[in-house]
Amino acid sequence: MEHEALFLSILAEELIPAMGCTEPIALAYAASRAREHMTCDPERIVARCSGNMIKNVRCVAIPNSDGMIGIEAAVALGAFGGNAELGMEVLEAVGPADRRRVREFIESGACKVEYLDSDAPLHFILELIAGSDTVSIEVRDAHMNVVSILKNGEVLYSRSVQNEVKSADRSALNIESIKNFSDTVEIAKIKKLFDRQIRYNMDIAYEGISGNYGLGIGRMIRSAYADGVVTRMKAYAAAASEARMSGCDMPVIINSGSGNQGIASSVPVIVYARENNIPQEQLYRALAFSALLTIHQKDHIGKLSAFCGAVSASCAACAAVTYMVGGTIKQIKATIDNTLANIPGIICDGAKISCAAKIASSIDAAMMAHFLAMQNKGYDAFTGILKEEAEETISCVGYIGKIGMRETDREIVKLMLND
Repeated sequence: MEHEALFLSILAEELIPAMGCTEPIALAYAASRAREHMTCDPERIVARCSGNMIKNVRCVAIPNSDGMIGIEAAVALGAFGGNAELGMEVLEAVGPADRRRVREFIESGACKVEYLDSDAPLHFILELIAGSDTVSIEVRDAHMNVVSILKNGEVLYSRSVQNEVKSADRSALNIESIKNFSDTVEIAKIKKLFDRQIRYNMDIAYEGISGNYGLGIGRMIRSAYADGVVTRMKAYAAAASEARMSGCDMPVIINSGSGNQGIASSVPVIVYARENNIPQEQLYRALAFSALLTIHQKDHIGKLSAFCGAVSASCAACAAVTYMVGGTIKQIKATIDNTLANIPGIICDGAKISCAAKIASSIDAAMMAHFLAMQNKGYDAFTGILKEEAEETISCVGYIGKIGMRETDREIVKLMLND
């Protein structure tokens, strides 16, 4: 297969484990990286963050923190208890003593947050200060994309080209190439990756259903809606998200830098396959299809936006259901178009427990799109923003999310910061 090695590289790059919401974890990771260059713990920390970073850290509980919320907590937890070698699981080893130190540090006012006016939605600079020493670390465009580390003005590390975040080229991704890869890739080449995704993301889904997180949306959906596969798809995906947004310390396999996108692009597919006794090999292929289609859509939009990523991931998941049950390429494209004709207007107003409700609503809409497509029904081209080809529609929605909603994003941040 022409793009097999490339697509395997993309999957390995994007489907990585993360413990907790990825924006606070990115701050914790950077703080831990900066601390490595200090001879003692910081006495003060200054965190300068873009609006999207502030938006996505403001309301979400941080794992392994006993319920702490906010930029100050994320940065201090990384500085005092983080292990940068663990990547997006940086806070795994945080203990009670670390949490006590963090609380004292925050209560003393030693951590200051400032707004960073940047054209990059994902952008922040941390300064860790102790005595006459200052270590500064800058992260931009991707959660672990460190572009510079300075100590007392001396450059310890620097990337000369900030926009080279992706090591694997995404330009070959399109609906047809994704389907071809999913049809032909040897299962042995993807089995380990997707076994881990199934285990991690379903484990937190079961924890969310049975545990006491947020509003208990997963259990509510199962009890209040008619029993059936769509109800269960929505319930388990929403429960996983709610547990994660509530600070559950179980890792998830993320997609395009987001745990919620990782959940929404995988859990519905897994639940559907199990409920309908779909062969395991076909599930692996469908998960590959869903993961790559999510990455493809998000490549147009960017890591952070005013456009809710649950839409892209749920659209991909339910297109993958169409694929998994033997739908034609025309029906797969109709699932995508039918979804994007309906719910491209869901805004992202930050990471929080209500993301779970957005995932449930997006799955509901995307499964409606799937059922229409399987009846060979689809909205005509030029119905609203729909184009002649689903590929063009994806590009159009990406433009809206990345360019058209920039002002919306700024206004959302203003409203959130002025309450």
